[in-house]
Amino acid sequence: MTRSIPLRTFPVLLRLALALCTLSATAATAATPSDCAPCHPAQTAAHAQSGMARALLSPRTPSLRKQLGPWSYEITGSAYSVTDGKETLRLNLPWAFGEGSTGQTFLFQRESRWYESRVSYFPGIHALDLTLGMEDIKPTTLTEAAGRLISPAELTLCFGCHATLHSKTDPTGPNLIPGVQCERCHGDAAQHLATQSPLRPLGKMTTEEMSDFCGQCHRTWSDISLNGPRGIRNVRFQPYRIATARCYDPTDARIRCTACHEPHHTRETSPQAYDAKCAACHARTALGTTASRHICKIGTKNCVTCHMPNLELPGAHKKFSDHRIRIVRANATYPD
Repeated sequence: MTRSIPLRTFPVLLRLALALCTLSATAATAATPSDCAPCHPAQTAAHAQSGMARALLSPRTPSLRKQLGPWSYEITGSAYSVTDGKETLRLNLPWAFGEGSTGQTFLFQRESRWYESRVSYFPGIHALDLTLGMEDIKPTTLTEAAGRLISPAELTLCFGCHATLHSKTDPTGPNLIPGVQCERCHGDAAQHLATQSPLRPLGKMTTEEMSDFCGQCHRTWSDISLNGPRGIRNVRFQPYRIATARCYDPTDARIRCTACHEPHHTRETSPQAYDAKCAACHARTALGTTASRHICKIGTKNCVTCHMPNLELPGAHKKFSDHRIRIVRANATYPD
C-alpha cells in the first residue's frame, strides 16, 4: 500500500491552498474521494474501480423483459414497467444496489414510500429474474407485483451498506454519497482534512474486530447464528463462514479479512493469487503454529479451488467462494 505524504512536508503556500479547499469541501461535513486524493492518490484511484465504490448506482440497464406468472416486467435504463395485460404501472428507478458483477436490485418510490423491485438483473443469465428473498411473496395487485415495501429502518440499513454519509432520518437525502467511499470505513474526515488528526486506525484491529467491522455489511458470525439463514443460503456471508473454519483464530492477523483482500482494490478472482496467503499459515516455514502441521499432501497451488469451493447460491445465478476453509469431501453435505 502506498504511504501518504505527510502534509507537514508540503511548502507553506501549498498547505494554505489545500486548507482552503478543505474548508470548502467539508462545509457540509462530507468528504468525497476527490478530497482524499491529494494525499492518498493510489488508494482513491484503485478504489474508484472497485465493486464497493459502485455499490450504489443510477440504473443504466439495457432493455430487459421478464414474465413471472401473470405479470410482465420491463426495465430500460431507469424506466420500470409492470403489467398484467390490462393495466400497466410505470415507475422510475433512481437507484440500483450492486455494481452488476453479481447482480443488481432496484429501488423505486411510490406515494413517498420506497420499494425493492420484485425483479433483479443477474449477469449470470444476462436477464431479469425474481429478486432473492421474494420467493414466497404472491402479489395480487400491480404495486405488489412491482416490488416489496421497505420500512424506514430497513431503508436506513440498506443505504448504510451501499452508500456513504447517509442520514438515519433521511438516508436518501442530499448528504448521500453513492457507494462505499472513504468515510464509510475510515470515519468522519472533516477534522482529519482540517488538522491532519488521525482517522479510525483500521490496521490495528484484531482479526475478530475486523470480522465484526466488515460484518456490518457482510454479516457477522453472531448475525447469522442468531437470525440465519441456515444452510446454503448463508454461503455469501463471509465473516460468518470463516469464523466456522477450524483454522480461524480471532487473534491471528494472518486470517483477518485484509490478509487476503485489499479493500481499496477490485476483488482478486485468480486462485493462484491466494496461494501465498494460504502458505503464510500452512507451510513448514510457519513454525510454532497449529496450521503449520497441516500441510496439503495433494497440491501446492490453487489451494482455494479445493479448500474454499465455489458453491451455487439458489436463485442468485452465481457461485460464491465458501469461506469455511476445510477439506471438502465428495458428496459431503453443506457444513453449517
